[in-house]
Amino acid sequence: MIALLSSAPFWTCVSIACYAFGQKIQRRTGSALCNPLLIASVLVGVLLVCTGTSYETYNQSGRLISFFLTPATVALAVPIYRKLDVLRQNLFPILAGALVGSVVSIASVILFSRLFGLSDTTMRSLIPKSVTTPIAVSLSEMLGGLAPVTTIAVVFTGIIGAMLLPVFLKCIGVRNEVQMGLSIGTAAHAVGTSRAIELGETEGAMSGLAIGIAGLLTALIVSVGSLLLSI
Repeated sequence: MIALLSSAPFWTCVSIACYAFGQKIQRRTGSALCNPLLIASVLVGVLLVCTGTSYETYNQSGRLISFFLTPATVALAVPIYRKLDVLRQNLFPILAGALVGSVVSIASVILFSRLFGLSDTTMRSLIPKSVTTPIAVSLSEMLGGLAPVTTIAVVFTGIIGAMLLPVFLKCIGVRNEVQMGLSIGTAAHAVGTSRAIELGETEGAMSGLAIGIAGLLTALIVSVGSLLLSI
């Protein structure tokens, strides 16, 4: 039993099973609050505590899952290709929206970090919270942040965005499919995009596009900002 709990493949299977269970609950309830990733995270966390398994042991299985993040993100190009006509018609608003969203995300982290007295290391770890994990971790390491903190922040941001953003956007009167998808993808990256795809093909395509654009813009802003601060 001890050998099994120390096995990376075992925890990989547990993670997948917990996520599948979360999907089943969401389908039955139909509620966005029952996010599969949130449910899986809670279940896996409880199992780790109950079995006394360390994070380092579990993280070995997480590397296998993380390996598929990049190809999964690249696969989002398929719905984007199907909506090239929409992209051409809304190119400037899409670029402008992603730029504003990226700037606001970075600025809000810096503002609230200073307001609540967070350490510089924590602040640097949180700055790329709204971009997809592979980009976020690279930016965090470049800034001198902590990759585990960044990963947690990215997942938390995505879950909250996926649960609340569609409802929030409708409450403030946003009904346009392009606007919905762009907002969700810029703020909640891949986790939000999984929710945007459920809303519609256009929303999913624009959200997937926003992941790439916001990631590139965030990397550019952070790189330029770091360079200016070092001068």
